[in-house]
Amino acid sequence: MTIHDHPTRRKELHQGYRDLGKVIPDQMKGFSDLHRAAVADGALPKATKELMAVAIAICTRCEDCLTLHMHDALKAGATPEMVHEAIGVALLMGGGPASTYAARALEAFEQFSA
Repeated sequence: MTIHDHPTRRKELHQGYRDLGKVIPDQMKGFSDLHRAAVADGALPKATKELMAVAIAICTRCEDCLTLHMHDALKAGATPEMVHEAIGVALLMGGGPASTYAARALEAFEQFSA
């Protein structure tokens, strides 16, 4: 498996968001506000919501989403066991195609945990 540099990719993605913010500021502000509201602590803690996003990223095969949300899940306090279980649920829901992204999720977890 090719090793991806998730921390570097995360920085690139954030730069892309800043660049988009310069040309479509209203849309990016709206997206940013939505993102903050969706993952804020509520009935579900932020770590759980971020792990939900990781599982969805695996199932939809969005590697960049996986990179961003894995970082944020760990920052919000997700434990290794929580991450592993979320990956397992994504495998259940996504089947074979999700298995390749599940491996990428584990790779991102290991890099951000280092």
